[in-house]
Amino acid sequence: MDNKSTKPNRTPNNRRGFKNIGFIVILVLMALIVLTAYNQPSKLKSIPLTQAIAQSNAGKYSSITVNANQLDITPKGQTSPTLKTYTDPNSSLKAEGFNFSKVAITFKPQTSSTSVWLTIGESVVPVLIIAGVLFFMLRSAQGQGNQALSFGKSRARLYGNEKDKATFADIAGSEEAKQDLSEVVEFLKFPKKFASLGARIPKGVLLIGPPGTGKTMLSRAVAGEANVPFFSISGSEFVEMFVGVGASRVRDLFAKAKKNSPCIIFIDEIDAVGRRRGSGMGGGHDEREQTLNQILVEMDGFEQGQNVIVLAATNRADVLDPALLRPGRFDRRVNIGLPDRQDRKAILKVHFAKKPLAKNADLDSLAAKSAGSSGADLANIANESAIIAARNNHHEITQHDVTEAFERVAIGPERKSKVMTEADKVTTAYHEAGHALVGHVLPDSDPVHKVTIIPRGGTGGVTWFIPPEDRVYVSLVQFKDMLARGMGGRIAEEVILGEDHITTGAGSDLQHAAEIAKDMVVNQGMGKILRDQVFKTDDGMMLDRLVHEREYSEDTAKVIDNEVESLITEGANRARLVIKANLDKLEVLKDRLLDKETVDAEEVAEILKGAQMPKSAALY
Repeated sequence: MDNKSTKPNRTPNNRRGFKNIGFIVILVLMALIVLTAYNQPSKLKSIPLTQAIAQSNAGKYSSITVNANQLDITPKGQTSPTLKTYTDPNSSLKAEGFNFSKVAITFKPQTSSTSVWLTIGESVVPVLIIAGVLFFMLRSAQGQGNQALSFGKSRARLYGNEKDKATFADIAGSEEAKQDLSEVVEFLKFPKKFASLGARIPKGVLLIGPPGTGKTMLSRAVAGEANVPFFSISGSEFVEMFVGVGASRVRDLFAKAKKNSPCIIFIDEIDAVGRRRGSGMGGGHDEREQTLNQILVEMDGFEQGQNVIVLAATNRADVLDPALLRPGRFDRRVNIGLPDRQDRKAILKVHFAKKPLAKNADLDSLAAKSAGSSGADLANIANESAIIAARNNHHEITQHDVTEAFERVAIGPERKSKVMTEADKVTTAYHEAGHALVGHVLPDSDPVHKVTIIPRGGTGGVTWFIPPEDRVYVSLVQFKDMLARGMGGRIAEEVILGEDHITTGAGSDLQHAAEIAKDMVVNQGMGKILRDQVFKTDDGMMLDRLVHEREYSEDTAKVIDNEVESLITEGANRARLVIKANLDKLEVLKDRLLDKETVDAEEVAEILKGAQMPKSAALY
């Protein structure tokens, strides 16, 4: 027999229910008060008995109601009693001198025992209601007092008692990261083994990687592998409006962890509280800095020998305080990058394992063309595939469903409902054909994957280039081919429609080209004049960028601008040469796009077969 307690938990919903009951009780009490006020009998004027007898016998009364020894008198012309008098209980009305022929006399039945209980109820029930209202008000005040007392307590969630604990086997890819973290598991499982050799257990491990790469999942897997408690909290949960609250929560969190040691503390998005101190924001009593100071003390203070490891995750390690990153605090850094092709295939298999996938669905091809996708992106693709299959009433997830889901996640959903005029369609077709033509002809450009004039996301059409394999480095010629094909849409409009008829369709292309050119000059040292020179730019908070001066002069900034302009102009000139040399191919691809709206890679290659590369457009 299960001996678990069935006592309900005092959840916030229960407390909210108590407050609702108290509110209802108050409404009932107010209603009773109003009814009592309106139902009270009107006050009757008391007159002497002799006067009542004389006026009654004189015919001035229309009726008299006898209620025990009280007479309620209704004068003529009135509809209800307005006078009252009292008789001797031991005497009759005739004996008192009333003439029954002059007035209608009625006798009210004597009050029964139920009226006594009704009287008691009317007296006791309001008291009970008021007592109940006070009781609920006191409970509410007590709950608020408890919340005030627990304001400085940690809000970390404790895991470790779940039946389905995460392990390294549940996480596909990230083999190097799992290998680095396996040593942490060994420390937690066998601390004496390392202590006997004088080894010190690492205080902290910092997980660094782009969003969606599985940093939190790996932390949960470490706790699952070591079979120890796991406290999880976000960096933003430490910071409050009041100074000292965050530091109090840090102390409480580490106190709980020490009681449950060996254990793991996981702080997600630690950059929310661990940013570099001394930025000039908040002054010396900044709540965030006080919280960070307390974390530093708890991780490597006077107290030693605690078997507690802190795992933290961030995608902005460059903004963390140096004191947080020194040995003795975060002793190790584990870089978790975007998955490669084999890892992507393994991740896709995990996410499609519990979904009815058709035999013709090729996850290997999906892994090949999803370069740059994180684990979260791949999970989203798998989920979108199932949604699309259900929408199409498929019993299995087909290859078409997977492809549509991938394109939906990568470049946005199709907006076929958007109305476009024929002139806009022609302009869009020329624009996308220009991208495809330049990208197809240039030797170091990625191959065309698909061209469409159907609006997707925020664009009027898409020309999609996908690298044939994962790329670690990007060369100068690849950058320049990217610039040229990015300018291909605007140049196609210019060549076909004329300079005065270029459209706003190239806005995002021009912005992307400017970003590539600036990255080449500022970060990669690929400018002509500023070759092999890199200029640091602060990507931190806006106030940091305003306060800190840039590390180069105004003259250098002007040279950078000129370099960026030169690269974009060079890309535009190369695109113009390619388009003018292959106008017939451009027209054919434009007509096919107007006819089919979407052209895939094989058909694009067939249409553009034989397109010429002008010698003047080549790079030397």
